Amino acid sequence: MEIKIQSIHFDATEKLQAFVTKKAEKLQKSFEDIKKVEVLLKVVKPATAMNKETSLSVSVPGTTLFVEKTCDTFEEGVDLCIDAMKVQLAKYKEKLRNK
Repeated sequence: MEIKIQSIHFDATEKLQAFVTKKAEKLQKSFEDIKKVEVLLKVVKPATAMNKETSLSVSVPGTTLFVEKTCDTFEEGVDLCIDAMKVQLAKYKEKLRNK
């Protein structure tokens, strides 16, 4: 599984990148065939609350699943995205099982 982290309008710290990587690796437990995980971290309007957009796209055989959240911190956004992605992966896995 390949994990790609992009930060827009700021430089992501090593600590943040390690946090994102650790969380993204946990998705492997929900679905084994994940090819690629792309995490996009973006600061929308500096100096305002709720200005950090986190989007997560996961490439699985046959489709790409996508989640986007806006929060106060990137850590919170990543947590919410990972939780939402686990739900999507479970639904996708169920759909595959029913075919």
